[in-house]
Amino acid sequence: MPILAPVGRIFLAFLAVVGRVTVFAAKTLLHCVTPRFYFRLIFKQMCEIGYYSLPVVAMTTLFAGMVLALQSYSGFSRFSAESAVATVVVISMTRELGPVLAGLMVAGRVGAAIAAEIGTMRVTEQIDALVTLSTNPFKYLVVPRVIAGLVTLPILVFIGDIIGVLGGYTVGVNKLSFNSGSYIQNTFQYLETLDVVSGLVKAAAFGFIITLMGCYQGYHSRGGAQGVGQATTNAVVSSSILILIANYIVTELFFVR
Repeated sequence: MPILAPVGRIFLAFLAVVGRVTVFAAKTLLHCVTPRFYFRLIFKQMCEIGYYSLPVVAMTTLFAGMVLALQSYSGFSRFSAESAVATVVVISMTRELGPVLAGLMVAGRVGAAIAAEIGTMRVTEQIDALVTLSTNPFKYLVVPRVIAGLVTLPILVFIGDIIGVLGGYTVGVNKLSFNSGSYIQNTFQYLETLDVVSGLVKAAAFGFIITLMGCYQGYHSRGGAQGVGQATTNAVVSSSILILIANYIVTELFFVR
């Protein structure tokens, strides 16, 4: 039917994009485990992705922990369960809020920068020049960023978890008049290793997604400055959506029996 033709074209285009991203991811993973490695570029990208993203992640998780403590207290006070505030803050931060908020912040900051940088290299034919000089673009451009994302995102999330819990502690003790010792005891009483590990696994997955999509969109950008801008937008949007999807998948793998 003619009315179904546009739907079919959109669906086929979607499948084509999924196929290209899958092939790109497979090639990236293959190059990540085979030499040669540019360790200087990897370290540089770890600084760019991790160190320079620390302030925005710290601010985001700090205020998230503070708001979470206030909202939890407001809700639990209706049931005389104020003592559960500390437990809710630490579990929510380590399982969900820390990884997701850090991932989204890094996607907005780093994913856009990666897509813009590689996209500019593509439209100015610098990537073609690398091939001419017998330098593998995947090894030189993609692999250092992906490895850096895999390594630095869990570190960022771990630091963000600590800062977020500290924010909840600050509000709980100074604003809500909790006893300091009792708050700390309730924080660690029900916290399990799996809560922290699951968040760090999510962070590694998010780091891979952010850097992969930034590299993919930049690598396949076309059309000059307008194409680079479109690639930047697509990198942030696709990374954010995939982060939320991956968050659900990892949560189900860890906590659904």
